[in-house]
Amino acid sequence: MITAGVDCGSKNVRVVIVKDGEIMAQSMAPAGMDTANAAQEAYDKALAEAGIAAGDIEKVVATGAGKNEPGFKDDDVTEVGADARGAVHLFPDARTVIDVGAEEGRAIKIDAQGKVIDFAINEKCAAGAGAFTESMARALEVKLEELGPLSLESTQAIPMNAQCAVFAESEVVTLVHKKTSKQDMARAIHDAIADRITSMVRRVGIEEKIVLIGGVSYNIGFVKSLEEDLETKVLIPERPEFVGALGAALVAASK
Repeated sequence: MITAGVDCGSKNVRVVIVKDGEIMAQSMAPAGMDTANAAQEAYDKALAEAGIAAGDIEKVVATGAGKNEPGFKDDDVTEVGADARGAVHLFPDARTVIDVGAEEGRAIKIDAQGKVIDFAINEKCAAGAGAFTESMARALEVKLEELGPLSLESTQAIPMNAQCAVFAESEVVTLVHKKTSKQDMARAIHDAIADRITSMVRRVGIEEKIVLIGGVSYNIGFVKSLEEDLETKVLIPERPEFVGALGAALVAASK
């Protein structure tokens, strides 16, 4: 059976095509202002990579904030359900899933079958998501991809109390005036995000093994801060940003 999952995030749309549990293709397109068009673009790219036609796909399931947009979907699933299914497929021992994307973070407790036991979502403030790191990188006048490595060079922990991205920018300005190094400020930024995510994980209950997914998983500074906060290592898939789409494709196969 060949199925597809479409994860329509706020920043990017991702598509994964699966055949009998194995990934055939995965592609991504910027969501932009037209999620439906972006979904079609990503879907067409995935079909081309897999070397198949749309008619070969038996079922398409969408997930994400824009899951109602793709005109070619057959069904949809919640982001929490897709994350859980994708994570346990890649890591059968996973019991906690942390998904940190551009606009929100999620903590999910799951069972051995990938069913959701409990979850918590941080969707009211960017301080626990990727948009926060983008904002802080601009405030520090460094490239986003440099922020993580920069934080690893820190020599001291500097507290950042602001829980809002707007107020945090003001706090960064204050730290600049205090001649705080960029390395220490970068660490403070990642520690602040990790603290917010960890508190959310504790609400659902920390149970190993813990899988970290979403685009922010590529940020080594955040990963280090999170692991220190959780006091344990986290598992990260090779392509963490595609786990939601993979889960949607697996849900399609089960239906």
